[in-house]
Amino acid sequence: MDNQTLVQYFHWYYNEADKLWIKAGKDAEKLAQMGITGIWLPPAYKANAGEASVGYDPYDLYDLGEFDQKNTLATKYGTKEDYQNAIHILQENGISVIADIVFNHKAGGDELEKVTVRTVNPEDREEFTSEPFEIEAWTKFSFKGRNGQYSQFIWDKDCFSGIDWAEDLKETGIYSIQNIYGEGWEDVPSKELGNYDYLMYNDIEFRNPAVREELKRWGEWYVNSCGMKGFRLDAVKHIATDFLIEWLDHMNETFNTQFFVVAENWNIDNVTELEHYLEITKGRMQLFDSLLHHNLFLAGEEKEQYDLSKIFEGTLVQLQPMYTVTFVDNHDSQPLQALESYIDFWFRPLAYALILLREDGIPCIFYADLYGAKYKDEDKEEDMVDVNLVPLIELPEMMSIRKDLSYGLQRDYLDFPNCIGWTRTGIPEKVNSGIAVIMSNGAEGYKAMEMGLENAGRIMIDAIGNRKEMIIIDEKGWAYFFCNAESVSVWTIA
Repeated sequence: MDNQTLVQYFHWYYNEADKLWIKAGKDAEKLAQMGITGIWLPPAYKANAGEASVGYDPYDLYDLGEFDQKNTLATKYGTKEDYQNAIHILQENGISVIADIVFNHKAGGDELEKVTVRTVNPEDREEFTSEPFEIEAWTKFSFKGRNGQYSQFIWDKDCFSGIDWAEDLKETGIYSIQNIYGEGWEDVPSKELGNYDYLMYNDIEFRNPAVREELKRWGEWYVNSCGMKGFRLDAVKHIATDFLIEWLDHMNETFNTQFFVVAENWNIDNVTELEHYLEITKGRMQLFDSLLHHNLFLAGEEKEQYDLSKIFEGTLVQLQPMYTVTFVDNHDSQPLQALESYIDFWFRPLAYALILLREDGIPCIFYADLYGAKYKDEDKEEDMVDVNLVPLIELPEMMSIRKDLSYGLQRDYLDFPNCIGWTRTGIPEKVNSGIAVIMSNGAEGYKAMEMGLENAGRIMIDAIGNRKEMIIIDEKGWAYFFCNAESVSVWTIA
């Protein structure tokens, strides 16, 4: 079986001529040939910002670009038919589709309701800063454009635990809704700011059993309509974990399958919290390794001052490799985003070698590194920033090496602050498999590494092309491998 490789098939500012669903269908065969086994597509449902929305301000989960709502029929990425066709073509090419699920909040309510609320201290949401009072808020979602098709469920004030806008007062804030399910926030994994249940927009109230049942019905409809094989769960540290467990168990039981699930629990400080989340969800999902991303970011910033031998310290992939999806960057860390921590271009080839060519974790490629991205910060009329992210020229070759050659016993040589490496011995089922990887964040580097007796006498070359010499593995299965300054070389059998 080939190594798994995922791709995040979008970025925040996607602006190409082809709608994304059309482009995905066109690219399916090529992506499969490159070794992609799973594709993470962005939120597909109608959002508050209509055709301009990336999808993380969800309005109607049942509208996949089918109904005239929010001043558009199609979403930013195309129509429902385009989406269904893309999924079919991708999965016909052996690529499992992973659908982005945003359960934390809804946006763009249709009608005002009178709602009893209390304000809270934004820095400590457990602290109320007012007595209960009444406001008018956009908490009723009637979806008149859909007119009850697929679901007649109406979301109202009892379906939400918090909001951020009082229409009658014309004031923003964090308003805790006082309802029959409790005056305070739900129990969520994140204790940041006292309790991080509230993130944005209309925060969904999972203590309401009608809400839980509606989201289960929607999940069934979604899979029956589109046939995806997995889910990416957004912002799980803000969501009641017992609901996600209940929802995933329901989906797996209903479809008699085990959906691939990866969750976003952004944390760059404490791997213990991520391990705890894996413990309480008991193998139901994997997590993105935001801690490794942060280490890669620091390594790019600090150059030779960074100790490469510690690049995996404190990361999820080091401690829980079976439940980890690794990545270099994503739509949250790309330039101009709130969590911007884009890895310096010189270090990107090294970073991709670290996630693609090792045995632990499932790597996720970022769209912009395959295709590039050009965009502007449209929110800033003054001092507008032009961003040009160029494709990483080494990436297709590294993906090919992962698909065909990166197998067998791994030996690590993470033993020097400025130069590290590892080898994979290869397996008989993959012809000429086996690799040696060496990288430096300072001067030109070299390292003696073992390829194993089974590879004695074989010739190796740098498939990336940074080094031109040939290396012969000695009779004991060892050789000296080289890399250029601030560079990576991937040695493969000639």
